[in-house]
Amino acid sequence: MDDFDEEAFKKFFPSGFGKQEKEIDVESQINRSKRTEVAAKPLADNETQESNAPSHAEQERRPQEPKESDEDSDDNDDSDDSDDEDEFPVSHEMVLKTHERAVTTMTLDPSGARLMTGSTDCTLKLHDFASMTPSTIRAFKSVDPSAKKTSASQDTHAVHYAAFNPLSPSHVLVVSATAQPRILSRDGETVTEFAKGDMYLRDLNNTKGHIAEATTGVWSPFDYNLCATAGSDSTVRIWDANVGRSQKEVIMHKSKVAGSAGRTKMTALAWGSPKQGGSNVLVTAALDGSLTMWSGNGPYRRPSAEVRDAHTRDTWTSGLDISSDGRLVISRGGDDTIKLWDTRKFKTPVTTVTHTSTSSRFPTSNIQFSPTSANIIVGSETGHLHILNPATLRPELVTPVTPGSPLITVLWHEKLNQILTGSANAETHVLYNPSMSTKGAALVMSKAPKRRHLDDNAALTTDLTSGLSGDSVVVGSNGVPQYSSATYSARHPNVGLTASGRSRDPRRPHMPAITPFGKSQPDEKHIRESIPLSSMRDEDPREALLKYAEKAEKDPIFTRAYKETQPNAIYAEVSDDEEENGPEKKKARR
Repeated sequence: MDDFDEEAFKKFFPSGFGKQEKEIDVESQINRSKRTEVAAKPLADNETQESNAPSHAEQERRPQEPKESDEDSDDNDDSDDSDDEDEFPVSHEMVLKTHERAVTTMTLDPSGARLMTGSTDCTLKLHDFASMTPSTIRAFKSVDPSAKKTSASQDTHAVHYAAFNPLSPSHVLVVSATAQPRILSRDGETVTEFAKGDMYLRDLNNTKGHIAEATTGVWSPFDYNLCATAGSDSTVRIWDANVGRSQKEVIMHKSKVAGSAGRTKMTALAWGSPKQGGSNVLVTAALDGSLTMWSGNGPYRRPSAEVRDAHTRDTWTSGLDISSDGRLVISRGGDDTIKLWDTRKFKTPVTTVTHTSTSSRFPTSNIQFSPTSANIIVGSETGHLHILNPATLRPELVTPVTPGSPLITVLWHEKLNQILTGSANAETHVLYNPSMSTKGAALVMSKAPKRRHLDDNAALTTDLTSGLSGDSVVVGSNGVPQYSSATYSARHPNVGLTASGRSRDPRRPHMPAITPFGKSQPDEKHIRESIPLSSMRDEDPREALLKYAEKAEKDPIFTRAYKETQPNAIYAEVSDDEEENGPEKKKARR
């Protein structure tokens, strides 16, 4: 007993039983997501202003003769970088690798809880920040928005555009490389499929939908039931999201330089409404280089303003956005220019800068105002994110996101205060700042990582067997870390999947497959509102006709002209014998 080591015994024997407290080092976990390089020098060939006189910001960024010592200059550079990190949410990042090809579009619901990304791999990936951990950054569902349930063909199409309804986050507008855009639910189920028009009709105002591939779309900023889509058939169509059999309005773009037919492809679309009130505007861009502005409330017979040579003809103007006050319009052309327009004086651009375009390879490359319209964000061919000043279109910050791979789509969410980017290398980056951003990536990186189960896909879940600095540690009542025994999968190495795909794990019950008929039932209210005369299915035909008998006798519509000359029907009187025995039957011929 003299050799008994009490400290060793306490470490070996647990000091408490039952549920133990778990602690994670959130700070070290977030520090691992910190970006090594936040600011980069803007390239001279990417950003060149057309004006001869250099701006004040340009003079500051030009190399000058050193006036101070090298140590002082280094201190100034460090302070500038820290200022950029504090001003914009770009100091940390989270990477999502859920697609196989280039990410072309992305959208977040207004609350910032659900993220949808579209790609040229013809899929739409659904992500929930609340269900992700640092080791399980993955999509919980993959949807093919162009697949048809009634067709046996496996035709798939790239996703051009996807956007949550800003006024009703339960619906998502999705535009694939087909003539039929769709409205999906937030779970990826098809709610409405818009009709396809008759391509043999010459007047496109008489068709019920697009007759060629749809290129982009946008939600109405004032009516949650309205959305607009643009197509390669030279039309912009305004739809009711609940009715897919025909559009509400057709805006026919007649090009002045597109030949006798006057048709050209519509490339970009923006629908803005001033938050301070006032009239809203609908701005369209076409392949003939024109920009056209319409009144958002209609009528759509004649545009309120038009610029025929806004960008070079036959170049794809992929990006278009309207500021929050409804006064400024930013356009990103395929002629390697970015132009700022004033809706009150729409003839000439306010500012023009040179910016290498990626629309020749990726037609969905966009440009966007920040939520407060204090900045403009855009991706570049070199994989850098450019945050521009809207007054001069000069970069206030250039940060590398995917160097060497073009940055296609960008999004700055207002509530999360986080910037999302989609690249050609199939990566989605979520840039954030722990002190400025809320929820989203900041919520994911503050969670405890999940250990990988044997049945988990190794490509989607990080293996933590080698240890991780932010891993969960069980702490006893005395503050000494304790390590539990082996996991269930380690103690049962034979647990896995059967040949049919069922799990051998007894803790995981088999989920039966759900048939398409059992997945959803038709909504009675939707059928009654959208299908005319659908209520007649439940009526008795005889009762439905007899309820109009008295009205037809008093006020005949079809026999009113013969009312005076109409003969009275005279029926033969039936005798008692005939009534008892019934009428005599005719003898059959032999």
